Amino acid sequence: NPYTGSFVGLAFVLELGPVLTAVVLAGRVGAGISAELGSMAVSEQVDAIRAMGADPVQKLVLPRMLAATLALPMLAMLANILGVFGGMLIAGQNGISASFYYQSVIRTVELADLANGLVKTFFFGWIIAMVGCHMGLRTQGGTVGVGESTTRAVVVGSIAVFVSDFFLTKVILLL
Repeated sequence: NPYTGSFVGLAFVLELGPVLTAVVLAGRVGAGISAELGSMAVSEQVDAIRAMGADPVQKLVLPRMLAATLALPMLAMLANILGVFGGMLIAGQNGISASFYYQSVIRTVELADLANGLVKTFFFGWIIAMVGCHMGLRTQGGTVGVGESTTRAVVVGSIAVFVSDFFLTKVILLL
């Protein structure tokens, strides 16, 4: 199919790269944040930070939020590159030359498409970190509660990514 490169390029840059990377990050990083902060909450370490006069949000939430918000766009860009390259390998197995595939990707995918996909990842990273921190800091009930908070962070974070992707895409298409 002469449109394979175009379809794969646009699909990865606009949706697959950003959203799938965010879902993986929600599963891995969101769970990690929730588990770490949940363990701190049930062992009263968060209360100790408050008792020492420090703000737990500034000490615990802000660094995680910044890290997720800044790391996700870079990871999504890597996913875009690998996805388009993987599409080229599959297209090659189906008789489409690498140069033709590459040219169709370059001809179709514009810088604005790449920017539109990557803009969403900043929101996704922020959402994932906020959900993980919220679930972690609200943890109660010992180790059982940590497990429940971690599961909840993954589920809510993943669903929030899909819902926000829908609305962000609508907003971007209106601009």
